Amino acid sequence: MSKFSKAFWVANSVELLERLAYYAVFIVITLYLSNVWGFSDIEAGIISGIFSASLYLLPTFTGAFADKIGFRSSIILAFALLTLGYGGLGLLPTLLQSAGLVSYGMTTTFSGLEDSALRWSIAPVLVLLVIGGAFIKAVISGTVARETTSENRARGYSIFYMMVNIGAFTGKTVVDPLRRSMGDEGLVYLNFFSAAMTFLALIAVFLFYKSVKTEGKGKSFSEIGSALLKVCMNGRLITLILIISGFWMIQSQMYATMPKYVIRLIGEDASPGWYANVNPFVVALCVNFITTFMKRYTSLSSMTIGMLIIPFSALVMSFGNLIGGESILGMHPVAFMMIIGIAMQAIAECFISPRFLEYFSLQSPKGEEGLYLGFSHLHSFFSYLFAFGLSGFLLEKYCPDPKNFASATEYAAATEHAHYIWYVFVGIGLISAIALVIYGRVVKKLDEKKELQNLEGTTV
Repeated sequence: MSKFSKAFWVANSVELLERLAYYAVFIVITLYLSNVWGFSDIEAGIISGIFSASLYLLPTFTGAFADKIGFRSSIILAFALLTLGYGGLGLLPTLLQSAGLVSYGMTTTFSGLEDSALRWSIAPVLVLLVIGGAFIKAVISGTVARETTSENRARGYSIFYMMVNIGAFTGKTVVDPLRRSMGDEGLVYLNFFSAAMTFLALIAVFLFYKSVKTEGKGKSFSEIGSALLKVCMNGRLITLILIISGFWMIQSQMYATMPKYVIRLIGEDASPGWYANVNPFVVALCVNFITTFMKRYTSLSSMTIGMLIIPFSALVMSFGNLIGGESILGMHPVAFMMIIGIAMQAIAECFISPRFLEYFSLQSPKGEEGLYLGFSHLHSFFSYLFAFGLSGFLLEKYCPDPKNFASATEYAAATEHAHYIWYVFVGIGLISAIALVIYGRVVKKLDEKKELQNLEGTTV
């Protein structure tokens, strides 16, 4: 442990707290927006999509600002904004309840909130979370880079990745007990828990974080904007980003669709937080083995295997509503098939994610790998932006809110084809997989043609 600086350990510790806070809220963000704030499935999906997509676009820009003002100041600013943001998500519904617009307990009763402009008071609070989260994404990973050397950097990032997954796993485990014991009120108080975690991180940074590295450097916003334009003009890279977005559109349904889907079909006893935890568990278990095994194959080959798995994961998720009847290994069929599908997605992620970054860096112009890798997560921006909105439309059509129906029989008829939601994502997955196969062949031919032209030029 002495090989790493104090700043390194403080940064990784607060990263665990930040991820814990984030995933505790994010796994039920669409439930919170609908059940507590009265947004429709479509509105909740669009809001969540913009929120999560922004978290993947802004870090490059906030990272540039952090380079100028210093990492310590940036982390303090980030956790201050996150504490205010999470606190606001808990406090605002309490104020609305005092105003008589909403009353929540196990279920929420609205008294005009759906038609009130006050419903959009949540927007500036979400902006605080986006800005704070964008700083964290840029600064913590940047701290790991600054506080490690070439000899211990790989181990440093493995510790960072471990902290991220521990935080994500722990955050999701908090959700289900709180929601089941307190109902919709639990969705509100969950935000106070997250605010407490980020406030604890703020105190830790203020007291213990001190980096010895110099500050005041970094690219300007105009330089970063030019770099983004440059990436978008690279046809090969932007095509790959759009294709891989198909995978993330399906994987993101673990947050966009799954929580509402399982609760509406299984009931309040469903545990979406625990189902989602299958993903980090399987990734942590398999990623090193799969990456090592696939070293003998090209990056595109590895990614193609993952892309071929992903549509079948969505298909498996659809089986739960079709099976019906008796439980499977003591679990509701919807829950059992959801867990299998999420595990398949995690395996697909092991084939795709590590090799995507490798391939992306190799396709970047020589000497500009770092600049290009700053935008390697554009696929998450595109996928989250569209996946959550699409989820809202599909939920409203095939798996609507039971509160809108007078009887259980009427609701059962309305959700008879709830599994159709997953067929849409099967189609997206298949199109993406086929597109990646075509992409691989086209790229191979272009590279062979370029190599031949270089050989002919050398001969001449």
